[in-house]
Amino acid sequence: MSTINTIKINMKIRFKNANEAYEAVLDEILQKGIDFGDTKAIFNCGFYIDNPSDKAITNTERKWSNKYAAAEWSWYLSGDPSVDKLAELYGKVPLIWERMADEYGQVNSNYGYQWQRNNQLGYVVSKLRDNPDTRHAAISIYDAKEHNRYDKDTPCTYAIQFSIIDEKLCMSVYMRSNDIWYGFCNDQYQFASLQEMVADMLSIETGWYYHHAHNMHLYNNKL
Repeated sequence: MSTINTIKINMKIRFKNANEAYEAVLDEILQKGIDFGDTKAIFNCGFYIDNPSDKAITNTERKWSNKYAAAEWSWYLSGDPSVDKLAELYGKVPLIWERMADEYGQVNSNYGYQWQRNNQLGYVVSKLRDNPDTRHAAISIYDAKEHNRYDKDTPCTYAIQFSIIDEKLCMSVYMRSNDIWYGFCNDQYQFASLQEMVADMLSIETGWYYHHAHNMHLYNNKL
């Protein structure tokens, strides 16, 4: 309970860019995270990024790769859940994706595959074009009907929702779980890229990006 309270009271919840958010959340976990499995974790961690297009993680200790993030975005755009497609785009398959792939070499956490299923992305764009005040512009990533496929790879993201506020496209992402070191740095890049793409389709600017994780954590091997 005290961890949840300190997040709300002490942690800044608005950041100018992704790197500022990364460093603040990482510090919060290191200072106030509780032992949770093989991680240090904080709960119900939510914050805004005012300029989501500024998505590079420049922290020198993290050594984040823009090349990889861009390749992952191209993989998402392809809608192909096969890790072979990622290897084609990046030159190799990162170990984490190899571990998560099923016997057919496919993963559930290619979010581009998920938002293209049932034309969810097209539905969102159509709803926003028809009614800028719509509350229906939402994409579901987590699918309860597919629990039998989630043994090795359960999507960390539940849903993405869009709203047009002051003629700008704002976006909220809701996650069950997010690793600040590995996951967040690339996740925010992909989601911010999605926000930019949808804004371009609507011929408007991007607004804020809100990121919420029920469990935000750092694996103990990174402490």
